[in-house]
Amino acid sequence: MLTDPRRLAIALTGLCTFINLYATQPLLPLFARDFDASPAAVSLTIGATTLAVALGAPFVGLVADVVGRKRIIAGAMALMVIPTILIALSSSIGELVLWRFVQGLLLPPIFAVTIAYIGDEWPPDEIAGATASYIAAGGLGGFLGRFLSGIIADHGGWRAAFWGYAAITGLAAIHVGLALPRERQFVRAEGLGHSARLMLGHFFNPPIVATFVLGFGVLFSFVAAFTYVNFYLAAPPFELSASALGSIFVVYLLAVVVTPRTGRWIQRIGRRALVIWAVIGWCGGLLITLVPWLPAIIAGLAISSVSGFACQAAATGLLAQRAAGARSSALGLYVTCYYLGGSAGATAPALVWAHAGWPGCVALVILVLLAMAALVARFWGSERPGRA
Repeated sequence: MLTDPRRLAIALTGLCTFINLYATQPLLPLFARDFDASPAAVSLTIGATTLAVALGAPFVGLVADVVGRKRIIAGAMALMVIPTILIALSSSIGELVLWRFVQGLLLPPIFAVTIAYIGDEWPPDEIAGATASYIAAGGLGGFLGRFLSGIIADHGGWRAAFWGYAAITGLAAIHVGLALPRERQFVRAEGLGHSARLMLGHFFNPPIVATFVLGFGVLFSFVAAFTYVNFYLAAPPFELSASALGSIFVVYLLAVVVTPRTGRWIQRIGRRALVIWAVIGWCGGLLITLVPWLPAIIAGLAISSVSGFACQAAATGLLAQRAAGARSSALGLYVTCYYLGGSAGATAPALVWAHAGWPGCVALVILVLLAMAALVARFWGSERPGRA
Protein backbone atom coordinates (compact mmCIF):
# COMPACT_ATOMS: atom_id res chain seq x y z
CA MET A 1 0.00 0.00 0.00
CA LEU A 2 1.75 3.15 -1.23
CA THR A 3 -0.34 5.32 1.10
CA ASP A 4 2.09 4.09 3.77
CA PRO A 5 5.07 6.52 3.61
CA ARG A 6 7.47 3.72 4.51
CA ARG A 7 6.18 1.45 1.73
CA LEU A 8 6.29 4.39 -0.70
CA ALA A 9 9.91 5.06 0.25
CA ILE A 10 10.78 1.42 -0.46
CA ALA A 11 9.00 1.63 -3.82
CA LEU A 12 10.87 4.81 -4.75
CA THR A 13 14.22 3.14 -4.16
CA GLY A 14 13.27 0.43 -6.66
CA LEU A 15 11.88 2.97 -9.11
CA CYS A 16 14.98 5.17 -9.04
CA THR A 17 17.39 2.25 -9.27
CA PHE A 18 15.98 0.98 -12.53
CA ILE A 19 14.84 4.25 -14.08
CA ASN A 20 18.52 5.21 -14.19
CA LEU A 21 20.05 1.82 -14.91
CA TYR A 22 18.51 1.06 -18.30
CA ALA A 23 17.70 4.56 -19.54
CA THR A 24 20.14 4.30 -22.44
CA GLN A 25 18.78 1.11 -24.02
CA PRO A 26 16.35 2.68 -26.53
CA LEU A 27 18.91 5.41 -27.23
CA LEU A 28 21.65 3.09 -28.48
CA PRO A 29 20.94 3.67 -32.20
CA LEU A 30 20.96 7.44 -31.52
CA PHE A 31 24.30 7.22 -29.72
CA ALA A 32 25.72 5.22 -32.63
CA ARG A 33 24.60 7.99 -34.99
CA ASP A 34 25.52 11.04 -32.89
CA PHE A 35 28.93 9.76 -31.79
CA ASP A 36 29.68 7.72 -34.95
CA ALA A 37 30.17 4.64 -32.79
CA SER A 38 29.64 0.90 -33.32
CA PRO A 39 26.93 -1.18 -31.60
CA ALA A 40 29.62 -2.75 -29.41
CA ALA A 41 30.85 0.70 -28.32
CA VAL A 42 27.44 2.15 -27.49
CA SER A 43 26.45 -1.04 -25.65
CA LEU A 44 29.10 -0.03 -23.10
CA THR A 45 26.63 2.56 -21.83
CA ILE A 46 24.86 -0.46 -20.39
CA GLY A 47 27.87 -2.71 -19.77
CA ALA A 48 29.92 -0.08 -17.92
CA THR A 49 27.06 0.63 -15.53
CA THR A 50 26.38 -2.98 -14.73
CA LEU A 51 30.11 -3.68 -14.33
CA ALA A 52 30.42 -0.81 -11.84
CA VAL A 53 27.48 -2.18 -9.87
CA ALA A 54 29.14 -5.59 -9.76
CA LEU A 55 32.45 -4.15 -8.55
CA GLY A 56 30.93 -2.00 -5.81
CA ALA A 57 28.23 -4.26 -4.43
CA PRO A 58 30.29 -6.49 -2.05
CA PHE A 59 31.94 -3.48 -0.39
CA VAL A 60 28.61 -1.75 0.10
CA GLY A 61 27.30 -4.87 1.81
CA LEU A 62 30.26 -4.95 4.18
CA VAL A 63 29.86 -1.30 5.13
CA ALA A 64 26.07 -1.53 5.50
CA ASP A 65 26.41 -4.45 7.92
CA VAL A 66 28.50 -2.14 10.11
CA VAL A 67 27.00 1.35 9.79
CA GLY A 68 23.34 0.60 9.07
CA ARG A 69 20.96 0.77 6.14
CA LYS A 70 18.99 4.01 5.92
CA ARG A 71 21.83 6.50 5.73
CA ILE A 72 23.47 4.54 2.91
CA ILE A 73 20.24 4.23 0.90
CA ALA A 74 19.30 7.91 1.17
CA GLY A 75 22.86 9.17 0.65
CA ALA A 76 23.38 7.14 -2.50
CA MET A 77 20.11 8.37 -4.00
CA ALA A 78 21.12 11.99 -3.38
CA LEU A 79 24.57 11.49 -4.92
CA MET A 80 23.03 9.79 -7.98
CA VAL A 81 21.82 13.19 -9.15
CA ILE A 82 25.39 14.36 -9.94
CA PRO A 83 26.48 11.79 -12.59
CA THR A 84 22.97 11.86 -14.09
CA ILE A 85 23.40 15.59 -14.78
CA LEU A 86 26.91 15.00 -16.15
CA ILE A 87 25.55 12.40 -18.58
CA ALA A 88 23.30 15.10 -20.01
CA LEU A 89 26.39 17.29 -20.50
CA SER A 90 28.58 14.60 -22.14
CA SER A 91 30.24 15.52 -25.43
CA SER A 92 31.68 12.13 -26.41
CA ILE A 93 30.87 8.45 -26.08
CA GLY A 94 33.83 8.13 -23.70
CA GLU A 95 32.41 10.74 -21.32
CA LEU A 96 29.01 9.14 -21.52
CA VAL A 97 30.41 5.72 -20.62
CA LEU A 98 32.46 7.22 -17.76
CA TRP A 99 29.47 8.87 -16.07
CA ARG A 100 27.36 5.78 -16.62
CA PHE A 101 30.09 3.87 -14.76
CA VAL A 102 29.85 6.34 -11.87
CA GLN A 103 26.09 5.88 -11.81
CA GLY A 104 26.69 2.16 -11.50
CA LEU A 105 28.88 2.64 -8.43
CA LEU A 106 25.98 4.37 -6.67
CA LEU A 107 23.33 1.76 -7.45
CA PRO A 108 24.36 -1.08 -5.04
CA PRO A 109 23.80 1.09 -1.94
CA ILE A 110 20.21 1.46 -3.13
CA PHE A 111 19.44 -2.00 -4.51
CA ALA A 112 21.21 -4.40 -2.17
CA VAL A 113 20.81 -2.44 1.04
CA THR A 114 17.08 -1.88 0.52
CA ILE A 115 16.48 -5.63 0.20
CA ALA A 116 18.49 -6.18 3.39
CA TYR A 117 16.44 -3.46 5.09
CA ILE A 118 13.24 -5.31 4.14
CA GLY A 119 14.69 -8.56 5.50
CA ASP A 120 15.41 -6.91 8.84
CA GLU A 121 12.40 -4.67 9.31
CA TRP A 122 9.44 -6.60 7.84
CA PRO A 123 7.74 -9.56 9.60
CA PRO A 124 9.04 -12.88 8.20
CA ASP A 125 5.71 -13.85 6.65
CA GLU A 126 5.58 -10.51 4.79
CA ILE A 127 9.12 -10.46 3.40
CA ALA A 128 8.23 -12.11 0.09
CA GLY A 129 5.34 -9.71 -0.47
CA ALA A 130 7.39 -6.63 0.41
CA THR A 131 10.26 -7.81 -1.77
CA ALA A 132 7.90 -8.50 -4.66
CA SER A 133 6.47 -4.98 -4.32
CA TYR A 134 9.97 -3.55 -4.42
CA ILE A 135 10.78 -5.61 -7.52
CA ALA A 136 7.51 -4.46 -9.12
CA ALA A 137 8.46 -0.82 -8.49
CA GLY A 138 11.81 -1.62 -10.07
CA GLY A 139 9.95 -3.02 -13.05
CA LEU A 140 7.99 0.22 -13.34
CA GLY A 141 11.26 2.15 -13.15
CA GLY A 142 12.77 -0.06 -15.82
CA PHE A 143 9.82 0.65 -18.07
CA LEU A 144 9.74 4.40 -17.41
CA GLY A 145 13.49 4.75 -17.90
CA ARG A 146 13.32 3.20 -21.35
CA PHE A 147 9.92 4.59 -22.37
CA LEU A 148 10.56 8.19 -21.32
CA SER A 149 14.05 8.13 -22.84
CA GLY A 150 12.66 7.30 -26.25
CA ILE A 151 9.73 9.73 -26.06
CA ILE A 152 11.82 12.63 -24.80
CA ALA A 153 14.65 11.91 -27.27
CA ASP A 154 12.29 12.17 -30.24
CA HIS A 155 10.88 15.50 -29.02
CA GLY A 156 13.63 17.24 -27.06
CA GLY A 157 16.82 15.23 -27.57
CA TRP A 158 18.28 12.46 -25.46
CA ARG A 159 20.06 14.90 -23.11
CA ALA A 160 16.74 16.25 -21.87
CA ALA A 161 15.82 12.77 -20.64
CA PHE A 162 18.71 12.73 -18.19
CA TRP A 163 17.86 16.17 -16.82
CA GLY A 164 14.43 14.71 -16.06
CA TYR A 165 15.87 11.62 -14.37
CA ALA A 166 18.11 13.78 -12.20
CA ALA A 167 15.06 15.71 -10.98
CA ILE A 168 13.05 12.54 -10.29
CA THR A 169 15.92 10.95 -8.37
CA GLY A 170 16.54 14.08 -6.31
CA LEU A 171 12.89 14.37 -5.25
CA ALA A 172 12.75 10.66 -4.41
CA ALA A 173 15.90 10.97 -2.29
CA ILE A 174 14.24 13.70 -0.24
CA HIS A 175 11.19 11.53 0.46
CA VAL A 176 13.31 8.50 1.37
CA GLY A 177 15.41 10.58 3.75
CA LEU A 178 12.31 11.92 5.49
CA ALA A 179 9.97 8.92 5.43
CA LEU A 180 12.09 5.77 5.76
CA PRO A 181 12.37 4.92 9.50
CA ARG A 182 15.71 4.24 11.10
CA GLU A 183 16.39 0.55 11.65
CA ARG A 184 14.89 -1.15 14.70
CA GLN A 185 15.93 -4.78 14.09
CA PHE A 186 19.38 -4.16 12.60
CA VAL A 187 22.21 -6.00 14.35
CA ARG A 188 25.48 -4.23 13.70
CA ALA A 189 28.46 -6.36 12.70
CA GLU A 190 31.46 -6.10 15.03
CA GLY A 191 33.60 -4.49 12.33
CA LEU A 192 34.59 -4.74 8.70
CA GLY A 193 36.75 -7.80 9.38
CA HIS A 194 33.92 -9.62 11.10
CA SER A 195 31.53 -8.56 8.36
CA ALA A 196 33.97 -9.89 5.74
CA ARG A 197 34.10 -13.28 7.49
CA LEU A 198 30.31 -13.44 7.54
CA MET A 199 30.27 -12.61 3.83
CA LEU A 200 32.72 -15.40 3.00
CA GLY A 201 30.51 -17.80 4.93
CA HIS A 202 27.81 -17.41 2.28
CA PHE A 203 30.00 -19.33 -0.16
CA PHE A 204 29.58 -22.46 1.97
CA ASN A 205 25.78 -22.37 1.65
CA PRO A 206 24.87 -24.20 -1.61
CA PRO A 207 21.34 -22.75 -2.05
CA ILE A 208 22.72 -19.24 -1.63
CA VAL A 209 25.59 -19.87 -4.08
CA ALA A 210 23.07 -21.24 -6.57
CA THR A 211 21.09 -18.04 -6.04
CA PHE A 212 24.17 -15.98 -6.92
CA VAL A 213 24.45 -17.91 -10.20
CA LEU A 214 20.74 -17.45 -10.78
CA GLY A 215 21.20 -13.70 -10.45
CA PHE A 216 23.98 -13.76 -13.06
CA GLY A 217 21.76 -15.65 -15.49
CA VAL A 218 18.69 -13.48 -14.92
CA LEU A 219 20.34 -10.17 -15.75
CA PHE A 220 22.51 -11.64 -18.51
CA SER A 221 19.32 -12.79 -20.20
CA PHE A 222 17.42 -9.57 -19.59
CA VAL A 223 20.18 -7.28 -20.83
CA ALA A 224 21.17 -9.42 -23.80
CA ALA A 225 17.60 -9.65 -25.06
CA PHE A 226 16.46 -6.11 -24.34
CA THR A 227 19.67 -4.54 -25.65
CA TYR A 228 20.09 -6.34 -28.97
CA VAL A 229 16.39 -6.36 -29.78
CA ASN A 230 16.79 -2.59 -30.21
CA PHE A 231 19.24 -3.08 -33.10
CA TYR A 232 16.95 -5.76 -34.54
CA LEU A 233 13.88 -3.52 -34.45
CA ALA A 234 15.73 -0.37 -35.59
CA ALA A 235 16.79 -2.15 -38.79
CA PRO A 236 14.60 -3.12 -41.79
CA PRO A 237 11.88 -4.29 -42.02
CA PHE A 238 10.78 -2.68 -38.74
CA GLU A 239 12.85 0.57 -38.70
CA LEU A 240 11.40 1.74 -35.38
CA SER A 241 12.20 5.21 -34.02
CA ALA A 242 13.67 5.88 -30.57
CA SER A 243 10.23 6.61 -29.12
CA ALA A 244 8.83 3.43 -30.68
CA LEU A 245 11.73 1.42 -29.27
CA GLY A 246 11.08 2.94 -25.86
CA SER A 247 7.41 2.04 -26.14
CA ILE A 248 8.33 -1.62 -26.60
CA PHE A 249 9.21 -1.67 -22.92
CA VAL A 250 5.55 -1.27 -22.01
CA VAL A 251 5.85 -5.04 -21.53
CA TYR A 252 7.46 -4.22 -18.18
CA LEU A 253 4.10 -2.98 -16.94
CA LEU A 254 2.74 -6.51 -17.18
CA ALA A 255 5.58 -7.62 -14.93
CA VAL A 256 4.70 -4.82 -12.49
CA VAL A 257 1.18 -6.22 -12.21
CA VAL A 258 2.19 -9.87 -11.99
CA THR A 259 5.29 -9.74 -9.76
CA PRO A 260 3.50 -8.89 -6.46
CA ARG A 261 1.65 -12.20 -6.85
CA THR A 262 4.87 -14.20 -6.67
CA GLY A 263 4.67 -14.33 -2.88
CA ARG A 264 1.47 -16.36 -3.12
CA TRP A 265 2.90 -18.54 -5.89
CA ILE A 266 5.93 -19.31 -3.75
CA GLN A 267 3.68 -20.31 -0.85
CA ARG A 268 1.73 -22.58 -3.17
CA ILE A 269 4.43 -24.37 -5.20
CA GLY A 270 7.78 -23.31 -3.68
CA ARG A 271 10.61 -21.18 -5.04
CA ARG A 272 12.31 -23.99 -6.91
CA ALA A 273 9.23 -24.93 -8.94
CA LEU A 274 8.42 -21.28 -9.58
CA VAL A 275 11.85 -20.61 -11.08
CA ILE A 276 11.78 -23.74 -13.25
CA TRP A 277 8.35 -22.88 -14.65
CA ALA A 278 9.43 -19.29 -15.17
CA VAL A 279 12.48 -20.40 -17.16
CA ILE A 280 10.26 -22.59 -19.36
CA GLY A 281 8.04 -19.58 -20.03
CA TRP A 282 11.06 -17.35 -20.61
CA CYS A 283 12.50 -19.66 -23.26
CA GLY A 284 9.11 -19.90 -24.93
CA GLY A 285 8.81 -16.11 -25.01
CA LEU A 286 12.22 -15.75 -26.63
CA LEU A 287 11.34 -18.30 -29.30
CA ILE A 288 8.18 -16.31 -30.09
CA THR A 289 10.32 -13.23 -30.83
CA LEU A 290 11.81 -15.11 -33.79
CA VAL A 291 8.50 -14.68 -35.61
CA PRO A 292 9.15 -11.67 -37.91
CA TRP A 293 5.95 -9.87 -36.89
CA LEU A 294 6.05 -6.95 -34.44
CA PRO A 295 3.03 -8.01 -32.31
CA ALA A 296 4.57 -11.47 -31.88
CA ILE A 297 7.91 -9.96 -30.85
CA ILE A 298 6.18 -7.75 -28.28
CA ALA A 299 4.22 -10.72 -26.92
CA GLY A 300 7.41 -12.77 -26.63
CA LEU A 301 9.18 -9.95 -24.79
CA ALA A 302 6.20 -9.61 -22.43
CA ILE A 303 6.36 -13.30 -21.53
CA SER A 304 10.12 -13.02 -21.03
CA SER A 305 9.70 -9.97 -18.81
CA VAL A 306 7.15 -11.59 -16.49
CA SER A 307 9.25 -14.75 -16.26
CA GLY A 308 12.42 -12.84 -15.45
CA PHE A 309 10.81 -10.77 -12.71
CA ALA A 310 9.36 -13.91 -11.14
CA CYS A 311 12.87 -15.41 -10.98
CA GLN A 312 14.26 -12.20 -9.51
CA ALA A 313 11.58 -11.96 -6.81
CA ALA A 314 12.12 -15.61 -5.83
CA ALA A 315 15.89 -15.15 -5.61
CA THR A 316 15.95 -11.92 -3.59
CA GLY A 317 13.23 -13.20 -1.28
CA LEU A 318 15.29 -16.30 -0.54
CA LEU A 319 18.32 -14.21 0.37
CA ALA A 320 16.33 -11.76 2.49
CA GLN A 321 14.89 -14.69 4.44
CA ARG A 322 17.77 -17.15 4.68
CA ALA A 323 20.93 -15.02 4.83
CA ALA A 324 20.54 -14.41 8.55
CA GLY A 325 23.26 -12.44 10.29
CA ALA A 326 24.77 -10.74 7.21
CA ARG A 327 21.96 -9.90 4.85
CA SER A 328 23.63 -6.83 3.36
CA SER A 329 26.75 -8.76 2.40
CA ALA A 330 24.67 -11.61 0.96
CA LEU A 331 22.66 -9.17 -1.11
CA GLY A 332 25.88 -7.40 -2.04
CA LEU A 333 27.34 -10.63 -3.41
CA TYR A 334 24.08 -11.36 -5.19
CA VAL A 335 24.11 -7.92 -6.77
CA THR A 336 27.72 -8.46 -7.85
CA CYS A 337 26.81 -11.67 -9.65
CA TYR A 338 23.60 -10.15 -10.97
CA TYR A 339 25.31 -7.17 -12.55
CA LEU A 340 28.31 -9.13 -13.76
CA GLY A 341 25.66 -11.04 -15.67
CA GLY A 342 24.24 -7.75 -16.94
CA SER A 343 27.66 -6.52 -18.05
CA ALA A 344 28.29 -9.80 -19.85
CA GLY A 345 24.82 -9.65 -21.37
CA ALA A 346 25.51 -6.20 -22.80
CA THR A 347 28.84 -7.07 -24.39
CA ALA A 348 29.20 -10.84 -24.92
CA PRO A 349 26.38 -11.13 -27.50
CA ALA A 350 28.02 -8.49 -29.73
CA LEU A 351 30.06 -11.12 -31.58
CA VAL A 352 27.04 -13.40 -31.85
CA TRP A 353 24.99 -10.48 -33.19
CA ALA A 354 27.63 -9.69 -35.81
CA HIS A 355 27.62 -13.27 -37.15
CA ALA A 356 24.13 -14.64 -36.43
CA GLY A 357 21.90 -11.64 -35.74
CA TRP A 358 18.86 -11.83 -33.49
CA PRO A 359 18.37 -15.63 -33.79
CA GLY A 360 21.92 -16.17 -32.54
CA CYS A 361 21.30 -13.89 -29.55
CA VAL A 362 18.11 -15.80 -28.70
CA ALA A 363 19.96 -19.12 -28.83
CA LEU A 364 22.70 -17.79 -26.53
CA VAL A 365 20.20 -16.52 -23.95
CA ILE A 366 18.27 -19.81 -23.94
CA LEU A 367 21.49 -21.73 -23.24
CA VAL A 368 22.19 -19.48 -20.24
CA LEU A 369 18.62 -19.89 -18.94
CA LEU A 370 18.74 -23.67 -19.16
CA ALA A 371 22.03 -23.79 -17.25
CA MET A 372 20.55 -21.49 -14.62
CA ALA A 373 17.46 -23.68 -14.19
CA ALA A 374 19.61 -26.81 -13.86
CA LEU A 375 21.50 -25.31 -10.92
CA VAL A 376 18.31 -24.23 -9.19
CA ALA A 377 16.81 -27.69 -9.67
CA ARG A 378 19.90 -29.24 -8.10
CA PHE A 379 20.55 -26.90 -5.15
CA TRP A 380 17.17 -25.45 -4.22
CA GLY A 381 15.76 -28.86 -3.39
CA SER A 382 15.41 -28.00 0.30
CA GLU A 383 12.98 -25.16 -0.43
CA ARG A 384 9.40 -26.25 0.26
CA PRO A 385 6.01 -24.74 -0.56
CA GLY A 386 4.48 -22.65 2.15
CA ARG A 387 7.63 -20.65 2.88
CA ALA A 388 7.33 -17.19 1.36
